[in-house]
Amino acid sequence: MLFAHSEAISGRAAKAWTLASAKASHGRPVASQGTQRSPMADPTASSTPAPAPLATSSEEIAPAPVSAPARQQSIALVDDDRNILTTVSIGLQAEGFATRLYTDGETALKALTENPPDLAIFDVKMPRMDGLHLLQALREQSSLPVIFLTSKDEEPDEALGLAMGADDYITKPFSQRLLVARIRAILRRSELAKASSGESEPENLPDPVVRGRLSLDPARHQVAWDGEPVSLTVTEFLILEALALRPGVVKSRNQLMDAAYSEDVYVDDRTIDSHIKRLRRKFRAIDPDFSAIDTLYGAGYSYTDGS
Repeated sequence: MLFAHSEAISGRAAKAWTLASAKASHGRPVASQGTQRSPMADPTASSTPAPAPLATSSEEIAPAPVSAPARQQSIALVDDDRNILTTVSIGLQAEGFATRLYTDGETALKALTENPPDLAIFDVKMPRMDGLHLLQALREQSSLPVIFLTSKDEEPDEALGLAMGADDYITKPFSQRLLVARIRAILRRSELAKASSGESEPENLPDPVVRGRLSLDPARHQVAWDGEPVSLTVTEFLILEALALRPGVVKSRNQLMDAAYSEDVYVDDRTIDSHIKRLRRKFRAIDPDFSAIDTLYGAGYSYTDGS
């Protein structure tokens, strides 16, 4: 305020000095030509005209178009444990996903059919409608990708869930990073399946793999043995694909882990052994004599062409 008051005093003094000088010279104030100079204007300032304004209307430069933001993929979580819902939801949101939360199967079924997300994660044990019945009812209307995330870790439970149409089965306690890696792998497969169902096939879709009685379609995540479909999880499919692409070549557990998991996901090498056991069990359910996956103890596994 003191600075502003001083400027006002200086301004009045300058004006008085200008008027006094004019009267002393001509007896009246000096009339300005054109625009009057401000009382505070610098007397040494140049009289050069101001630059012309920038061009307008059609001469203006159009702003660069703003691209629309990428669509946020949504994940539905169905679990009666609110702590699990909160923990998983926060982790998925940190990875860029939108989440929807449901605490029972009946409420979730209505929402999933009316407004489907990109993927759903179910617990098995829930009130009103458990995860298995929820999946069964959902599969009558939708092929929405589903992952079971449950404390039921017995092999018969997992086999039942996968046989009913689940895309993967993860037991608690679980790794958040592994869950995210599985989600991304299933969503990539789902997008490929949607693209391949269109009128024109994308040029970069991988070719089907045929090895004797085995056929794999990586674009559609379809596997068949002697023409009979075999339901595999994403991880099992990737392991089988890695073996079938190089028949007779022994793949170590580390090589199979690299083929099946993202770089930031660590699993024990014995996890591969478990996946191989499940693969053999699923094929032997169709063909009891299935022996196309060989074990070389201390080295790894290989695929033998069963033609």
